[in-house]
Amino acid sequence: MLSRIAESVFWIGRYLERADSTARILDVHMQMLIEDPWVDEQTVCSSLMEVMGVIEPGERTVEGAAQVLAELAYDLDSPSAIAGSIVAARENARGTRETISAEIFEALNATWTGLGERRRRAEKLGPHLFFAWIRERTGVMAGLVDSTMSRDEGWIFLTLGRSLERADMTARLLMLRTLPGGRAPTWGTLLRSCGSYESYLRTYRGPVRENLAAEFLIVDRLSPRSVFYALSQAEECLRTLDPAAGRSGFDDTARLLLGRARTDLEFRSRGDLLENFSEHLEQLQATCSAVSDAVARKYFPHVAPVTWTAELAGELIEVLD
Repeated sequence: MLSRIAESVFWIGRYLERADSTARILDVHMQMLIEDPWVDEQTVCSSLMEVMGVIEPGERTVEGAAQVLAELAYDLDSPSAIAGSIVAARENARGTRETISAEIFEALNATWTGLGERRRRAEKLGPHLFFAWIRERTGVMAGLVDSTMSRDEGWIFLTLGRSLERADMTARLLMLRTLPGGRAPTWGTLLRSCGSYESYLRTYRGPVRENLAAEFLIVDRLSPRSVFYALSQAEECLRTLDPAAGRSGFDDTARLLLGRARTDLEFRSRGDLLENFSEHLEQLQATCSAVSDAVARKYFPHVAPVTWTAELAGELIEVLD
């Protein structure tokens, strides 16, 4: 597969997962602002923008929910926003029509054309409708990816991108628990935002407890939205792409980083999960970023365009003379 096609498919997976996860995170936050009128809206929104990596701590003041929605939900030009992610995914899909199925492109195109109308409805009736629609549309596209694409390199790169983004965004969602001053959403809210609440109840058959909820969202081996599951799936994709391995160690930096992160979670005791919680989550985000860079260096090498410099041009003229 051409590296250009592989990179486009990889980013389709990342952008679709980013749109879905950002919708879930914003829905949790907007609901929290509605339910608790005593919450300082400006502080909460600034913290959210910091957790999402849009601004650095103390960089600028965020006025309120309207600004968060404008920058993280409706901005068509920002790949950090929900609408921008859909636009970027469609743009990548246009160049990979021969790799993805026609049904995936049609679903993505229909989502893209519906963004304006859904935004107008959300501005009248509330942003929850927009978030729910995005979750539904990304769910449809995820189902089409799994049901219409051959398990070839195209599907593997798309799943790799989706898995990396899911691990990163789940870590960002959990970072909301570290917000100071009682502004953090409950564990039950976080489980619901991941679509994992019912699975949690079936697994533990009891009320939501902090250590069990953290365990379920971070290290559960069967939950498809846990960080551990996403890291394992990304690792499996890399193993399939490059099955060759020596007698010891790894030449694949991305696989090495994923293996270390996955092992660190797998053998951590339940009590250790909540110790230095924010540091662990920041480390997970840094690992996902480093893995993405390593994948890009190995599979999507970019050749710098050949340009003439004045010095080289002068030397060539002398040689010709």
